[in-house]
Amino acid sequence: MHLNPYGEYAVLLAASLANDWPSDRAGIEERTIEKGMTMRFPVASDDHTRTRAVIDDWLRIVDEPDPDARAGLLNTQMAAAAAYPRLTNHDGEGWHLHYRDSDDALPRVLAAVISVGTSLHLVTRGMHRLGRCAAEPCRAVVVDVTRNGRQRYCSVRCANRAAVRRHRAQV
Repeated sequence: MHLNPYGEYAVLLAASLANDWPSDRAGIEERTIEKGMTMRFPVASDDHTRTRAVIDDWLRIVDEPDPDARAGLLNTQMAAAAAYPRLTNHDGEGWHLHYRDSDDALPRVLAAVISVGTSLHLVTRGMHRLGRCAAEPCRAVVVDVTRNGRQRYCSVRCANRAAVRRHRAQV
């Protein structure tokens, strides 16, 4: 058995959805697979709308600068998404632990996975390692997975633009 803590991949999935929202439910499920989830989910007509609400709620955590308030928001999200842990063996992954019901709908699964994953990311890497890109006017979510914990930009492009702006301001 291996423990699936829903760590880094879950918070990267949330950032990916926030930064590039899929146009339909199939796009959401495709992104979950691309980012490491292997399960398929029962289809409901409101999955796209409800998943958008999950991401919008998660963005409140991204935008909360105070660690205590950020922890409070995460605790509220995890309590709302809570299900008892269970062992599962699906898709050839071997036995592992899920923190949710096996037949939950896509939005509910993502709420659980993203809230737990974000919490694990922040408590293991640092409460400051989630935010918005520092390059104006970019508003993309940045999940800092660097060794030194100083990632401020969503991409090399934004980092370069910010460096050019700083250079021009000095001249």
